[in-house]
Amino acid sequence: MQTIIEKAVGLDEDSEWLRTASKILRAGGLVAFPTETVYGLGGDALNPLASEKIYAAKGRPSDNPLIVHIADMDALYGIVRDVPEKARLLAEAFWPGPLTMIFEKNDKVPLQTTGGLESVAVRMPSHEVARALIRCSTGYIAAPSANTSGRPSPTKADHVVDDLNGRIEMIIDGGEVGIGLESTIVDFTEDIPTILRPGYITQEMLASVIGEVRMDRGLIEESSGIHPKAPGMKYKHYAPKADLVIVEGEPEAVTTYINAQAAFLREKGESCGVIAADETVCLYQAEQVLSIGSRADEESIARHLYDVLRRFDDLAVKKIYSESFCTPVMGQAIMNRLLKAAGHQVIQV
Repeated sequence: MQTIIEKAVGLDEDSEWLRTASKILRAGGLVAFPTETVYGLGGDALNPLASEKIYAAKGRPSDNPLIVHIADMDALYGIVRDVPEKARLLAEAFWPGPLTMIFEKNDKVPLQTTGGLESVAVRMPSHEVARALIRCSTGYIAAPSANTSGRPSPTKADHVVDDLNGRIEMIIDGGEVGIGLESTIVDFTEDIPTILRPGYITQEMLASVIGEVRMDRGLIEESSGIHPKAPGMKYKHYAPKADLVIVEGEPEAVTTYINAQAAFLREKGESCGVIAADETVCLYQAEQVLSIGSRADEESIARHLYDVLRRFDDLAVKKIYSESFCTPVMGQAIMNRLLKAAGHQVIQV
């Protein structure tokens, strides 16, 4: 398959990229497109064959649910049985934006899209390219991240090309995304609204609108026996090719430990990489040291995480050591992704 790669130039219905992409989606094909979080791999959410194509293109387990992207509230009411009042309040506060909510689905949504569940995950992206594509195609686009399953999510069109060129019909290049981490997911099929995946919209932000919001136990303790209700709950995600280990402790102890490990690997003739903040990147003595952003600007850390993980693939290191980034607001979301990328390998020093 030859993949069409086009820049998103213009947002009116006569834009060539938009007409081409809409035609592909209506015919059951796949189109990768930018959102404010990461690039998504889109297919018609109400077409079971399109959802099956998404799983096949990504190499994604078929019990891992897809998120349905919409452009207006009327579309939400068209695919769910009920919208609880607290969900409506969150929609008013955070949609369009990086928030996904899970509802009981109606019969319009095929089980192929929901991973066999009777619930459906829905979000309304704020990215203008994504919204134009939704409105001009089918109105419902199922879209996980546009990467090969398990790999770091794509924050640039080039990342999508690396993983999916020749496997999907089209890639829309909308430049680098703004946030760089997937949306927060809140489950409204539970008695108490429950966060299944942390993101840019924090627990505190949600609670300020609707009161009590709890964290899913799977975010606190790793479990391989769960049936995932949302993307990223069960399977290893975001991983670079090299073995990744997170080192936690006082800054001086972390630097000393990582430098000692780098020296040990160097003696064995093996290359080593380090993920550090702007403030500490100059303290490391490894073959490859990459800055992820500044601790004073935690959004820069979130925005660069996946790009740094992918850059290490190009540098072909055998081992990567990373500082921990438990920043005040986005730290939970950043560490959720970093821990999954490391397979929960953490060393305390």
